[in-house]
Amino acid sequence: MRLLSAEETAQALPWADLVETLRIMLDAQQQGRAVAPLRQQMALPNQGALLTMPAADETLAIVKVVSVHPRNPELGLPRVQGEVAVMRATDGTWLLILDGQVVTARRTAALSVLAAQALAQPSAKRGPLLVIGAGVQAEAHLFAFAATFEGMRIFVAGRTPERVQALVARAQAEGIDAQTVADLQAALPQCGMVITATSSSVPVLPDAVREDAFVAAIGAFTPTMAELPPTLVRRARIVVDTLEGAQHEAGDLIQAGVNWGLVEPLAEAQHRPPAGGVTVFKSVGCALWDLAAAHVALRHVGMR
Repeated sequence: MRLLSAEETAQALPWADLVETLRIMLDAQQQGRAVAPLRQQMALPNQGALLTMPAADETLAIVKVVSVHPRNPELGLPRVQGEVAVMRATDGTWLLILDGQVVTARRTAALSVLAAQALAQPSAKRGPLLVIGAGVQAEAHLFAFAATFEGMRIFVAGRTPERVQALVARAQAEGIDAQTVADLQAALPQCGMVITATSSSVPVLPDAVREDAFVAAIGAFTPTMAELPPTLVRRARIVVDTLEGAQHEAGDLIQAGVNWGLVEPLAEAQHRPPAGGVTVFKSVGCALWDLAAAHVALRHVGMR
């Protein structure tokens, strides 16, 4: 079994291959060839939590183990830690262990790219892109969208100016047209696509997006968290990464009281034409996306 560092895991998950493999995984999910139960969660001391997430298809099986420790930053330790263990599904041979934080960041951003490619109107795809947040997921989304939609201007906003400026500086160092923005109300009429990537429990995006806007809300992952205002959610076409997961965890949608009969899974929506009006893509995560990353990593380390 081979163990990849965080840097090696990132190198084994190039954006284009990851997006395409997620597209294939969505079809496998729809056809019942790839399965993943809802994640299990167990409380740990100091308000921590342990989460386990298995998934499998005809050739591979994975188990993602993640622990969340809210007090860790005070100790100089990561708030979230985890690994993804990969085995051959046919005989149980362990093949690979991937850095869980890197896998989560990259597969989540790649799935948002896939959703934007499939769901955003042509006018929205021209940008600019607004990223709200300056953490790991915000950075992954910035670089994933910049790699996919070449030449797009990117605005970054967040509650901590120093972190926002540092993220913009990293993007600019890679030749990306990125800049900070302080006034969301002024910036939103320009932006065709918006990413919210925060841990906020209250909306961070005003209900002032363009009528053709594509919004990917990926930060809130519990029923008590919400990055989007209910008024925006209620007037948008809503697509989710998995319907079952969203019904349990998508606070943005739960608090808005959405009609779940109108909410579309991405596996189905990716094959339909973009709709008029605002489109909201809500992602809460699924081990199938980690399984897709495992397929990509195995190819890029020469084990397939």
